[in-house]
Amino acid sequence: MKKRTNKILLSVMTLVVTVALCACGGGKGGESSAESKNSSETTNADAESTAAGTPVKGGEVTVGIAQDLDSLDPHKMVYAGTSEVLFNVFEGLVKPDKSGDLVPAVASEYEVSEDAKEYTFTLRDGITFHDGTPVTVDDVKYSIDRYAEIQGESSAFSILDNVEVVDEKTVKVHLKEGNSEFLPYLTAAILPQSNEANFATDPIGTGPFKFVSFTPGQSFVVEAYDGYWNPELPYLDKVTFKIIADSDAIMTELQAGTLDVYQYLTGDQAATLTSGFNIIEGNINYVQGLFLNNDFEPFKDVRVRQAMNYAVDKDMINEFLFGGKSHIIGTNMIPAFSKYYNEETESVYTRDVEKAKELLAEAGYPDGFDLKISVPDNYAPHEGTAQIIVENLKEVGINATIELIEFSSWVADVYNGRQYEATVVALDGKLAPSSWLEKYPTGAPKNFVNYSNADFDEAYNAAVATVDDAEKVELYKKCQMILAEDAASVYVQDPVNLVALNEKLAGYVFYPCAAQDMSLVYFTE
Repeated sequence: MKKRTNKILLSVMTLVVTVALCACGGGKGGESSAESKNSSETTNADAESTAAGTPVKGGEVTVGIAQDLDSLDPHKMVYAGTSEVLFNVFEGLVKPDKSGDLVPAVASEYEVSEDAKEYTFTLRDGITFHDGTPVTVDDVKYSIDRYAEIQGESSAFSILDNVEVVDEKTVKVHLKEGNSEFLPYLTAAILPQSNEANFATDPIGTGPFKFVSFTPGQSFVVEAYDGYWNPELPYLDKVTFKIIADSDAIMTELQAGTLDVYQYLTGDQAATLTSGFNIIEGNINYVQGLFLNNDFEPFKDVRVRQAMNYAVDKDMINEFLFGGKSHIIGTNMIPAFSKYYNEETESVYTRDVEKAKELLAEAGYPDGFDLKISVPDNYAPHEGTAQIIVENLKEVGINATIELIEFSSWVADVYNGRQYEATVVALDGKLAPSSWLEKYPTGAPKNFVNYSNADFDEAYNAAVATVDDAEKVELYKKCQMILAEDAASVYVQDPVNLVALNEKLAGYVFYPCAAQDMSLVYFTE
C-alpha cells in the first residue's frame, strides 16, 4: 500500500498560536509550518525565552493551579486542568509542540497510509520509563488498547481495528475506516503494563518529569527524570503544583512570593503584580461561552436562543475582564485552527437589545423569563462573565441568577447529568478539528447542550469521514456557521491567558491545547 509521511498528513493541522514575546505584551505568531517535525530529537530551540537571560540548569519552582487533579491515571483523567499538569509526566507516541504540530515522542518517526487507515510507528531508541525499564512495543500496544477500551465506542477510538506489533521496534495501528484526524488521539500516554496496579497512585511515564507525591487538594510534586530521551530537558530539578482554589488566596501568595507561576489571571489581577513578576500573554485556546440547555423550554425555540446572542455584550465582557485582549468568537472553534476556523461566524450577531426583545416577543416571551446560570467556581473570569451577562439580560427582560457550584459537581450535574438551564464555562479540545465540534451531533454522549440539527449532523459526519483536506475545511466551516446561525449557544471569546512568571524565570510557552510545559522553563543568570 502506498505510504505518505506525517509531513503530508499534518498539512491538515496548520495552526496560528499566540506566543508571548516579552513582559510588556505579546503578539500573534506567524502561521506555523504545515509540516510536522519528524526528527528523533527536539532541541532547546523549543525553549525560547519569554525574557532575556542565559538558561541555568537546576532549581525548584512552585506553580499555582486552581483545580485539584481528578485522576493520576492519564487514561482516565477528565479535567483539562489535570491534563495541563500531567503533560509533564506522560507522553504518547507523538506529542504536541508549542506550534500545535505533532512531533515524535515515544516514537522516533511514523508513517500514515494514503487512505489514512494505517499508522505505523518506530519506537525511539533507548527510551525508558521513569523506573528505568525500557519501553517496549508490547507496552505501546497495551496502552493504546487500554485507552481505547476506557474511552469507549462513542469516542474516536470506535474505529480502531487493532494494534499490530510488527517487530521489536515497530507498531502499526489499523483503523476500520480512514481518518486523517486520528493522529492527535495517539498523544494518549504510553504506560508500563507492569505498573497496572498502581496507575492511580504511583504513576510512571516517559516525560521529562517523574512523579514524587500527590496530596489531594494540596499539591502535586514532580522532579526531573535524568533518563529522559532528550538530555537537554528539563532545566528545573523540581516542580510543585500547589492547588489553591480560592482566587484571593492565589493573589496573596503571588504577592508574598510563595508562587513562581500562575496562569489565567484577570486583567485587574495582573495589574496588581507590580514587582517580582513578568506578565506574559497568550490565548487560553478554549471556547468560553454561555452554553444553553436546548431542552430547557424557552431554548427549544431558536428565536429565544438568537435573542440571547443579541442580548449578550461580548465586547463588554472582553474589555471589563481582559482589557480587550481576548478574541471574540461566534462558534465552537478556536481561532488557532486558522485553516478550519470560520471567522465569518464572528459577525453573525452584534449586540442589539431591541432585536432581542423583538425575538422574545415573537417566541411568546414578551416579559422575558427566569433563568438560572450555573457557573463552576474554579475560574474567576467565568463568574465575572456570568455577572455581566446577568446585567445584559436584564435589559431584555430576562431575570437571570447565578448558581456557583464546585467544579466536580458541575461535571456531575451539568456536563454529565445535563441538569441545568444555562452555564458559563470554557470548553477545550484536541489537535483535531472534529474534537471541537463533537459535542453537537444529535444524541452524542458529549452533547451536554442537547443540541439537534440534521444539517449539522450531515455536515459533521461527512467532514469526519473524508480524507480530502479541502472538503474537510469546507464542511467544518459549514458546521460552525450552522451552530452560529442556529444559536446553539452564546459563544463569547477565546480568552487571553495572562500568566504571572517570576522575573527570574524564562522559557514559558503557550500551547494550543491543555498543557503547561515546565520542561522548557528555566532560571536565568
